[in-house]
Amino acid sequence: MFTDSVELTLSSGKGGAGCVAFRREKYVLQGGPNGGDGGRGGDVYFKVDNNTHTLAHFQGNKNLKAEKGKPGSGSNMSGRMGQRLVVVVPPGTQVTDLETGELLLDLLEDGKEVLFLEGGRGGLGNVHFKSSTNQKPMYAQPGEPETVRLVKLDLKLIADVGLVGFPNVGKSTLISTVSNARPEVANYEFTTLTPKLGQITIDYDSYIMADIPGIIGGASEGKGLGLKFLRHIERTKTLLFMIDLASYHELKYQYETLKKELATFSPLLAERNYAIALTRCDAMSPEEVVEKTNSFLELVGLDAVGKSRFGFTAEFPTYEQESFDAGFYDKTLPAFIVPISSAINLNIKPLTYALYQMVVSERK
Repeated sequence: MFTDSVELTLSSGKGGAGCVAFRREKYVLQGGPNGGDGGRGGDVYFKVDNNTHTLAHFQGNKNLKAEKGKPGSGSNMSGRMGQRLVVVVPPGTQVTDLETGELLLDLLEDGKEVLFLEGGRGGLGNVHFKSSTNQKPMYAQPGEPETVRLVKLDLKLIADVGLVGFPNVGKSTLISTVSNARPEVANYEFTTLTPKLGQITIDYDSYIMADIPGIIGGASEGKGLGLKFLRHIERTKTLLFMIDLASYHELKYQYETLKKELATFSPLLAERNYAIALTRCDAMSPEEVVEKTNSFLELVGLDAVGKSRFGFTAEFPTYEQESFDAGFYDKTLPAFIVPISSAINLNIKPLTYALYQMVVSERK
């Protein structure tokens, strides 16, 4: 089960109590106090593990505690320190204070460990309180109490490219074609119920693509599933709008709805660099593809010069990877627009290379 948000109660360990004890040996006169110190309580750490992809393992236990420190004992023996608690989370997890709403941690780097709560110090044994006027101290310190924190964990997946589109426009088919991801693919809407990540290899480098459930009109008001999972592409610097050429929804409606819902959800997300893939070219004739592609170019405001920059001609648009140059784009226009078909592998290779160029430019 995919879980991307969970509330936890985290507690560090209480410090162990100091010991009240005295040295009692047959031939030792005036042995005096020798009570040892209590052990320190266990700390709470967060650890980022790239092999973890969900927060579902917290569903069965939402109260996590580090071990208490052991009490001290006679002969000046200190108690054992409590075992620390390590909370393992996937990369992209944010830790928020549940009471104040303050963002405490943003955990991104695989293998990183962060100290979150310190355990209570152990109490001092009575050996520390002896003096010339108090040679028989009958008291020791209790251990310091544990620290308790109510937190909320929110997972925001880390990806380079986020796929945005209506339900059933081919997002899952694309990511299964170009990467190692294997999402469910079917001919009905909302096939994708949870986000999926796929790694795309380009020569000796790679980038990560994220597929989220389809967005519909009104998603920012809670309709459909898109709103719930839009957070998973908040970190992405590049978006790929997927617009279905064969849909009963007009191209203009799809494009404007996606732009509107993104802007309503997050103004920053709406300002990301983006490209556009016109999907399902295999469902119509080449002439229809050209006609619809040209009408869409006019819709986004590209003149003849703009069209030539994208490499379009009157013939059916098919590209080599070198045809794309993502270096010219600005944030007011899509970096490129390309008709594709995952079913017949039309323009898929050039698309992956063009997206890679965008990703590399964002990494600089």
